[in-house]
Amino acid sequence: MRVVIIGATGHIGTWLAPRLSNAGHEVIGVSRGAREPYHAFPGWENVRRVGIDRETREIDGSFGNAIASLTPDVVVDLICFDASSALHLVDALRGRVGHFLHCGTLWVHGIPRSRPYDEAVAREPVGDYGIRKAEIERLLLEESERGFPATILHPGHITGPGWHPINPAGNLDPSIFDHLARGIPVVLPDDGAATLQHVHADDVAQAFELAIEQPDKSIGEAFHVAACEPVTMKTYAEQAAAWYGRKAAIEFLPWDSWKAGVTERDAEITLDHMIHSPFASVEKAVTMLGFNPRFTAVEAARDAQMGLDMRMR
Repeated sequence: MRVVIIGATGHIGTWLAPRLSNAGHEVIGVSRGAREPYHAFPGWENVRRVGIDRETREIDGSFGNAIASLTPDVVVDLICFDASSALHLVDALRGRVGHFLHCGTLWVHGIPRSRPYDEAVAREPVGDYGIRKAEIERLLLEESERGFPATILHPGHITGPGWHPINPAGNLDPSIFDHLARGIPVVLPDDGAATLQHVHADDVAQAFELAIEQPDKSIGEAFHVAACEPVTMKTYAEQAAAWYGRKAAIEFLPWDSWKAGVTERDAEITLDHMIHSPFASVEKAVTMLGFNPRFTAVEAARDAQMGLDMRMR
């Protein structure tokens, strides 16, 4: 099939494009053209690269037609963050594409009412990102009921070599790992019981590939895509220290005291992760698609962090 990937050089696309190419598909990678993939895996040499600035072309209304002009059998949209943007693309591709896949987020569920939770639970998002992604999911599933061939995959914290993983404090401060490696005490908010549910970018790519190969099972459906189980901040810190042959030195502070010792941005990111504390079941993707994540939450983070450590040596 001819597969067009929008956002092909990003976190997921870096792994997905060569996966599909190596599986025998004709792959067209769409991006603004300003960035190379994080890794030039074998298979990328066969990916046709097309530069299209989505933001600019949506303003003049030509983005959807630009994608349709590539005559895809399948379109994978990894960078849609607004329902109007999704509708623009749906209108352009209606009747012209066999399968449309959108990258969502676990954040569509908001604050969990039960743990674990599956795809059937209510969408009660909090925060702009989750609200926007829930609107897109609702739009696409409604369009699917009317015949548009849409699938939505909801990843956890996407992690992989080439960028910083969410750390045990629930933010992107790289010094946390340095402190764990050196035996310096790390301070976590509250009791460290909040959960994180990383997913390796290649496991997300695996899920997209499985959904593409099984349209009869995936069209009209939404799937969680994450490590099979989350990890608490405390356990994550303990296991991360063990990467470096250390025993974690962990201290705890109540939220108000903890946030006073970090930047406003780090506090904002941490709070977002704490209130969501995901524990999403991936059983639907496992059962219906054969999804088999290779990485646990901590293993996914380790693969990312060890790559960064190697680059710094």
